[in-house]
Amino acid sequence: MKRVVVALGGNAILESDPTAAAQQKIVQETAEALADLLTDEMELVIVHGNGPQVGNLVLQQAESDSEKNPAMPLDTCVAMTEGSIGYWLANALTNVLEKRKITRNVAAIMTQVEVSPNDEGFTHPSKPIGPFLTESEAQELMKTTDAVYLEDAGRGFRKVVPSPEPVKIKESETIKLLLENGVITVACGGGGNPVIRSESELKGTEAVIDKDLAAAKLAELIEADTLIILTGVANVFVHYNQPNQKALEIVSISDIETYIKEGQFAPGSMLPKVEAAVKFVKRSPANKAVITSLENLVKERIGTVVVQKEPVSID
Repeated sequence: MKRVVVALGGNAILESDPTAAAQQKIVQETAEALADLLTDEMELVIVHGNGPQVGNLVLQQAESDSEKNPAMPLDTCVAMTEGSIGYWLANALTNVLEKRKITRNVAAIMTQVEVSPNDEGFTHPSKPIGPFLTESEAQELMKTTDAVYLEDAGRGFRKVVPSPEPVKIKESETIKLLLENGVITVACGGGGNPVIRSESELKGTEAVIDKDLAAAKLAELIEADTLIILTGVANVFVHYNQPNQKALEIVSISDIETYIKEGQFAPGSMLPKVEAAVKFVKRSPANKAVITSLENLVKERIGTVVVQKEPVSID
C-alpha cells in the first residue's frame, strides 16, 4: 500500500476572491484533480495551508473586538480556519468520489501539533499571514500596532507571526488508524493547532506552524512513502528569474543543501518547501519528496524529486 501525504497551499485556495463561494470552487477543482491521482492501493493524507485565510480572520476579529464580542487568540483562529477549509475539502472530495462511484470515506481531523516553548520562532516572527499590502500600508500599520510586516517573495508586504517547528503530532496514531481503514484524511490543516506541553497538559500558543514542515513531520510519524508538496510552479528552480535559470528534476539531498546555503530559495516562498522535503527524505533511503504544481502532477510529469542520493546513470 502506497502511503502519500499531499500538502496544498492556502494561497492557491484564496487566489484573489476571499468569498467562501470562490474558495470552495477552487477546492472543488482541487478535489477533482486529487481524485484523478487516487488509486485503490493509495492511502492518502491531505494537508492544507491557511495563511491568507487565518490572516483575514484575525483582521475580522480585530475589527469586531469588544467586551461583548472579544477577539479569539491566534491559535484558535488557526483552528477555526482549519475547520472551515477541512470541511470544504472533505465535502468536495466526498461528492467527487460518490459521482465516480469510488467507495472511500473522507474525514477531516483537527490536529494538535506540539512545539517547543524555546523555539526561536517565538522571538523571530517569520510566517506571513493575511493579505498582501504595499510598503506604505505596512509601514502605517507598524506605526499604529504591535504587528510586524515583511516583504514576501516580491509579492508585497504581509504580517508575520511566530512560526515554531513541529516536534510531535498528537493525533498521528489516530490518523494511521484512519488510513489503515481506507479513509482519506485531511489533517494538520494550516500546519495544525500549535500547542506546548506544560507539565501534564497541552496548551495552545499563539503561532502558525508552516504547513509544509507539519506535512513532513506527519509523513515521518505515519511512515509515509512519499511527500508531495504542491506549489504554483512545475519545478524548483535555481537562479530563479535569471538568464541561467535551471529547473531541478531529480536532486540529491547534498546538492539541494548546497543550493540552500547559496540562498537560492526565497525564505517566504520556496525555502520552507525545500527544507520540508529534505527533512522527510533524510528519515529513510526509501523516502522521496516531490515539489511541483497540481496541474503538472495530474499530467504525470516529474516536477522536482528530492532523494537521498541521485541515481548514477550508466552509459
